[in-house]
Amino acid sequence: MTIIGHMIGGKNVEDAARTQDVFNPSTGEATKQVALASVETVEEAIAAAQAAYPAWRETPPAKRAQVMFRFKALLEQNADKICEMIGEEHGKIHHDAMGELIRGIENVEYACGAPELLKGEHSRNVGPGIDSWSEFQPLGVVAGITPFNFPAMVPLWMYPMAIACGNTFVLKPSERDPTSTMFIAQLLQEAGLPDGVMNVVNGDKTAVDVLLTDERVKAVSFVGSTPIAEYIYQTANANGKRCQALGGAKNHAIVMPDADMDNAVNQLLGAAFGSSGERCMALSVAVAVGDQAAETLVSKLKEAMKPLKVGAFSDKSNDFGPVITRAHQEKVVGYINSAEADGAEVVVDGRAPQVEGYDNGFFVGATLIDRVTAQMNSYQEEIFGPVLQVVRAESMEEAMQLINDHEYGNGTCIFTRDGEAARYFSDHIQVGMVGINVPLPVPVSYHSFGGWKRSLFGDLHAYGPDSVRFYTKRKTITQRWPSSGVREGVSFSFPS
Repeated sequence: MTIIGHMIGGKNVEDAARTQDVFNPSTGEATKQVALASVETVEEAIAAAQAAYPAWRETPPAKRAQVMFRFKALLEQNADKICEMIGEEHGKIHHDAMGELIRGIENVEYACGAPELLKGEHSRNVGPGIDSWSEFQPLGVVAGITPFNFPAMVPLWMYPMAIACGNTFVLKPSERDPTSTMFIAQLLQEAGLPDGVMNVVNGDKTAVDVLLTDERVKAVSFVGSTPIAEYIYQTANANGKRCQALGGAKNHAIVMPDADMDNAVNQLLGAAFGSSGERCMALSVAVAVGDQAAETLVSKLKEAMKPLKVGAFSDKSNDFGPVITRAHQEKVVGYINSAEADGAEVVVDGRAPQVEGYDNGFFVGATLIDRVTAQMNSYQEEIFGPVLQVVRAESMEEAMQLINDHEYGNGTCIFTRDGEAARYFSDHIQVGMVGINVPLPVPVSYHSFGGWKRSLFGDLHAYGPDSVRFYTKRKTITQRWPSSGVREGVSFSFPS
């Protein structure tokens, strides 16, 4: 069986003493193995990044950007191949994988603007003959730890900008679907990146802990579940590192009585069931305001869900594919069972979908659950599967309070025709990313991505303008050249 190793200093490194199976979730079969890096291998990657840093730091931003331009072209040329890799190990249907890749490429495009983004600021004559300016200088060796659900996009949130800012990088991708991530990193090498600037170590908690504690690593970026995000953030901070750790979500959509209900239903289907609900921005809860709106919404959702197709990634006509592992399939089904046991109504049941020819795949069908309450475990937890829950509220205020009271504050949306209601909602909702009739308000690459409350640990959001701040440190220089022959006397007062 093929073993996926590591990329260190521009070379493939095996270190396969410990391995883990990589599955095709459509068939349920192990198709390859991934090597789990030892402490020594991770330290070797950090050393390679440290050795490459001085020369890369001195490389002009325009030349760094040229590498990114070539990298973008290679990603576009190999897009179909990358999407197939994602499908084979994650289960995403081709159209969904392509959407992920395109959003990742947008961040490479943004990194191509490094010469502009790193210009700094300059002020002449802040005092008599005194000039002052600030520069954005790189940190050194930085690291990223990324999740299984976006093996192409999320790493591209991190290392293109980190590298364009003059840092060197060590990436620890998910061990569940590493092939596309490794291939993309190799394309970056092909684009002309010097050896050691980008390194990839596959692994588990052993690799993560080295990145969090090694003093040569100056910053860590993470995307994943909240318990792990909290651990990452606390451990990184305890070891003197800059850290941003994006955690879990429970994203609500308020459906107002005046909403275009047919449009809301179509938008909810894609936002709830796309990528099998394995998105941190998935809309997993619809809060219907008023009984009439709730009855209409549930009836229309039930009807619209009838033609939805779950199946293997190889069939592009499928709407979504399997979940990532057998254990996760069982976990999602467990949440559906829990909701039913707590008194909710399973309107559309996806617990036992029939996918012809793929009896052993990790499939969960589209599921609709009505009359969910805030006290139910299925409401409180992040299900991370193709499950849409409907909560009924008597007023917009009650619906907003429900959202504001939840521990997560990642993304949210309101469906309405009322501009006043939309404005009030966007002003007062305690969530980091807000949509108005937009169910997946994922910011474009030149804005920044991040939630509030227990959805984000750290002061800066991911990608966009915040990423420049995260991957650099500001240095401010104040300079004066006294006129020839002029000598100043001693002054003990603070300069002003």
